[in-house]
Amino acid sequence: MTDSASIENSWLEQALTKALTKPLSHLVNLEQPLDFNGYFKAGGYVGATIALKENSPKEVLNIISDAGLKGRGGAGFPTGMKWSCVPALQDSSKVKEHSYLICNGDEMEPGTFKDRYLLEGVPHQLIEAMIIASYTINANKAYIFLRGEYYLAAKRLQQAIDEAYENNWLGENIQGTGFHLDLYLHTSAGRYICGEETALINALEGKRATPRAKPPFPQVSGLFGKPTVVNNVETLCNLPHILKHGSQWFKDLSPNSDPGTKLYAACGQVNNPGVWELPMGVTIRTLLYEHAGGMKDGVNLKGLLPGGASTDFLIEQHLDTPMDFDSISKAGSRLGTGGLIVLGDQHCPVAMVLNLLQFFAQESCGWCTPCRDGTPWVVEILTRLEQGQACSEDLVQLDELCDFMWLGKTHCALAPGAVEPLKSAMRYFKEDFEQHIEQGCCPYKSNNVQHEGTHNGK
Repeated sequence: MTDSASIENSWLEQALTKALTKPLSHLVNLEQPLDFNGYFKAGGYVGATIALKENSPKEVLNIISDAGLKGRGGAGFPTGMKWSCVPALQDSSKVKEHSYLICNGDEMEPGTFKDRYLLEGVPHQLIEAMIIASYTINANKAYIFLRGEYYLAAKRLQQAIDEAYENNWLGENIQGTGFHLDLYLHTSAGRYICGEETALINALEGKRATPRAKPPFPQVSGLFGKPTVVNNVETLCNLPHILKHGSQWFKDLSPNSDPGTKLYAACGQVNNPGVWELPMGVTIRTLLYEHAGGMKDGVNLKGLLPGGASTDFLIEQHLDTPMDFDSISKAGSRLGTGGLIVLGDQHCPVAMVLNLLQFFAQESCGWCTPCRDGTPWVVEILTRLEQGQACSEDLVQLDELCDFMWLGKTHCALAPGAVEPLKSAMRYFKEDFEQHIEQGCCPYKSNNVQHEGTHNGK
């Protein structure tokens, strides 16, 4: 970390010119993120100052609700509506009942690395955001639940937390406002299921990371039985900028009904994998060809997962679909985390789906039968397909398993998410599945075509 005197002025000036159009990422510096003085000099903690000194908690809630901010963790639930369920914001007689705030930084969805970009590149932004959110929901203790493998993010976050305490932005009587907040960094022991908010809460309490039955919802009874709000990293990081520039500014960032910007990512068979902050609703075509550099040489697009590994495949006919919650849903998939996983025509879709299902089978918490037994069963059938040992009845069995593991038949959404890429692959790439049976081997291997799945790591 450096002090403010050593900040490159040219870089800072360039970053500040992007502040109004790329609020989340304009100060990101992955090589050496801004320390407290640098972040403060660049306009940091102004949003928190406005919240704590100029607005009541309900007024902050109204600002966020009016802005129309939706959760960026995958579900797209309105943030203001989620917060409004906290008893302290519903009943003035319960204002003295303190809540908890948890930032979900687990980010174990394959093909997703947007939160890591923010955590490593501008950690003070998240701390400022958590101050605003905690003040709004009457929380005096907040936690960052971080994926255990994010070592660099943990180091930088802890240093930023320490600096915030030193400068009276955490602890007692923050900036003389009478508001108190302690912020703790908790590095997870692992498991994909911890990304589900109630499983995360169980893990934070030291219990097995198993999703809880809902209701009650965490906003009413969450961590240690107290009202609890769990928000994604990217969701929270919008707060300082909404407070600083206003709700209408946030709405104007996007040309469609979903306001604000979004961190979109792309990986797989593209020339320029990465993450970009763009207006909510940019088309898949623009993201894939203008930002991700298009397909690799000699490779044509076969299909893509638009929002991480647990979303349905879309194909070329969907390229002009806006990347917003409603449009992607109408196209037959989910926006999810906004991370494209791109499949080329030189790669086997069966192998890719097998790779993903192996991940989900390993990460199942094992609580319910459809997920515990269904995901390994799917892996077994797909493995036989790849080895040329399957028959046509196996495809019928896969269809039945997809129904067996669908929404409403499992304890949580892990199994339905796991079969989304499988269901859509069997719909769009049915010939590939059939050729594995007819030829008695993977046709991509027999034709000397590249054969690989999607890597589970980050």
